[in-house]
Amino acid sequence: MLGTRSKHIQYATIATPMNPLKLDCGKELTEVRLAYETFGTLNPVKDNCILITHALTGDSHVGTHADEEELKGWWHDFLGPDLIFDTNKYFIICSNILGGCMGSTGPTSINKETNRRYGTEFPLVSIRDMVNAQKRLVDSLNISCLHAVCGGSLGGMQVMQWAISYPDMVRAAIPIATTPRLSPQGIAFNEVGRRAIINDPAWNRGNYSTDSFPSQGLALARMIAHITYLSDESMRNKFGRMLRNTDEYQYSFAPEFEVESYLNYQGNKFIKRFDANSYLYITKAVDYFDLEKTYGSLTKAFSETNAKFLVMGFSTDWLYPIYQSKTIVSALQKAGKDVSYCEIDTKFGHDAFLLEYEKMAPFLINFLQNI
Repeated sequence: MLGTRSKHIQYATIATPMNPLKLDCGKELTEVRLAYETFGTLNPVKDNCILITHALTGDSHVGTHADEEELKGWWHDFLGPDLIFDTNKYFIICSNILGGCMGSTGPTSINKETNRRYGTEFPLVSIRDMVNAQKRLVDSLNISCLHAVCGGSLGGMQVMQWAISYPDMVRAAIPIATTPRLSPQGIAFNEVGRRAIINDPAWNRGNYSTDSFPSQGLALARMIAHITYLSDESMRNKFGRMLRNTDEYQYSFAPEFEVESYLNYQGNKFIKRFDANSYLYITKAVDYFDLEKTYGSLTKAFSETNAKFLVMGFSTDWLYPIYQSKTIVSALQKAGKDVSYCEIDTKFGHDAFLLEYEKMAPFLINFLQNI
């Protein structure tokens, strides 16, 4: 297993040969487990549960457990006692998605029919498949009502799919920094990242080992993606045109600018915690997500939902720009749904949903208190 190794990770078997998980691609999985973590306490009537869904390269470790302060969760400022997702009040669940590489069944898992890793023999999965798997996890915990489902980016896609697929189960939906369908530009960036991996000789059609894997391609894919998470302003403020170790150009192809060094650092760090095949599968699921195509129109997609919505967008997000958040709001309004919209002014680009705690907190806290 890659990623954060918290001792609080739990595992749920949510598909067996007698109860397979049917996928949108037409195939099915007969052995599926999901890795998940919980925070807080489930109340006796089991109606204080919030499901948090993670973004592209996230995992179940959304918060920081009191006995593991050194293992910061990816939303550690947002989740905990007296924070936005108050663990004194709410029971929080976060699972690693189907197709992931951090404990849940995916390309890195052992296929019991062949006794080797699935690799690219793993079937392609969709956002809806991920949500259906999460539904089975929630059912296994005997929870029939979710106070809220909340997530950003890919997590926001899951939030919308949850509200659509299970309207009688979701009281509130909070899709953040997301889109009802990825733009051609977003698909293009994902494809370049996938090509970087596939064209790495070590990829070997997905049949690589843990000792020899497409590290260069995966690092490059991460560098490309990371650029889309930032904004021009944040890059100017953080790096400018600063050189690393000198004031003079070295006339070399080695990294000289601070921004080059930063991207290389991000790429090298990423390959230590993520799997290349999972990156291919998850980005493809993001590309395929299209609520308008699936349901006929975005308004029709939301027509049967019962959740109260809070949609949040960020001013400098050019990966999932503001107009996409407004498109979600407009469709919900046309469908006659209860929806609020919050636009955060920020310099951080797409990454703002992970960073702008103080700006997001008042809106999220008020919304959660008034469901």
